[in-house]
Amino acid sequence: CFLRRRKEISFSTFNPSTAGNTIAPVINQVIKGMKISATFTAILVVRVSAFVPLSKLSHVSTELYSSGSPFGGQGLQWTAGDDPNAKTVRLRDKLQEADTERRKDQEAANQRERAAEIAREERLRKIKYMTDMPDSQPAGTVEEFMFKEGVQSELDKLDNELVGLLPVKRRVKEIAALLVLDKMRRKLGFETSVPSLHMSFTGAPGTGKTTVAVRMGQILAKMGYSRRGHVVLATRDDLVGQYVGHTAPKTKEMIKKAMGGVLLVDEAYYLYNAANDRDYGQESIEILLNVMENNRDDLVVAVAGYKDRMDKFFSYIPGMMSRIGNHIDFPNYSADELVQIATVMARNLEYDIDENAYPVFKAYIEKRMELPFFSNARTVRNAMDRARMNSAIRTFDKYAIQGFNGGVCTVKDLKSITAEDFQVLLDDILNADVDKRIFS
Repeated sequence: CFLRRRKEISFSTFNPSTAGNTIAPVINQVIKGMKISATFTAILVVRVSAFVPLSKLSHVSTELYSSGSPFGGQGLQWTAGDDPNAKTVRLRDKLQEADTERRKDQEAANQRERAAEIAREERLRKIKYMTDMPDSQPAGTVEEFMFKEGVQSELDKLDNELVGLLPVKRRVKEIAALLVLDKMRRKLGFETSVPSLHMSFTGAPGTGKTTVAVRMGQILAKMGYSRRGHVVLATRDDLVGQYVGHTAPKTKEMIKKAMGGVLLVDEAYYLYNAANDRDYGQESIEILLNVMENNRDDLVVAVAGYKDRMDKFFSYIPGMMSRIGNHIDFPNYSADELVQIATVMARNLEYDIDENAYPVFKAYIEKRMELPFFSNARTVRNAMDRARMNSAIRTFDKYAIQGFNGGVCTVKDLKSITAEDFQVLLDDILNADVDKRIFS
């Protein structure tokens, strides 16, 4: 502008008196143009620097005070980072993680929706099937299912092996009937659910609790409610440890052995010690309760013990009581039933009891029932073992010591149990001291 204006000035017509008036506007225009140019340059530099990578600016420091703080301290300053891609990489990773989580949530939601849709379709098909099915549709006979599944054979074994215990047998048959009818309903398409099969056996020792548990396990296996049908007997020593951290592994190991069958906890009230808050049995009980609830389709837990002590145990552990759906009380045997049990034991061992020996054995049982520590069938088993030993001593003395019949004995001699063999047991009670009678 200045040069162009100079061309307009004619030096030939230069007049000093008017020169100031002529040059002043030109100078003003030049100064104004320089200010505008400086402003545009500053703006352009600021905008361009905003797009320059951090690495280009890393050597440039923005400082509030280039020569230090006027207050004698470090000046407020900012220096750009060293890694130009750090923030970009972190942002990209976060976006990818969020996208992955969102995709997983969407897939899970789709799967749930599909499963619900399949369940609704299956439900509608079942409703249509049940609606169209006539009431006269044959479902088969109960006897057919009982024999086909082998349940009847197990009930027959229970009748043959257990003398008396009519309430127990009736309760077992009721459970078997529920399982059979439930399977018949399932065959026709009715809604079914596995009933609570956990059991409580209460009664005195030797009343057949373990035998009933074995038969129930086999019945459940026959009906498909148990994979193996075996019975694992456990006590406090098998479940509770001696120090911290020892109880859980022991309890879980016994549960693992019993999976697919029946876990029979004998004298279960010893698991809980109300007088000791630090007793480790409480930990075992909590594990059992959890398994009874979450694994009831694959494990049946049966607890056994004296009725009064079991009732007290259930009062301390109400969760155990609520999880058990079958409470079976085993009554004591009568003297006549114990004599029948002795007959069954002798038959299984291929012994013959003489007819005149039964009254002597019954007299022994009646006397023994009056003494402490009577154990029903277990007492009979011990008595039969002693009678067999007395028979062996009698036969050995007759043929080996005395040499009767040239020392040759017959099959009848080897199989017979006489009244003399039982009389030894009765004399031990009648003639022994009061303190020693309980061992007779």
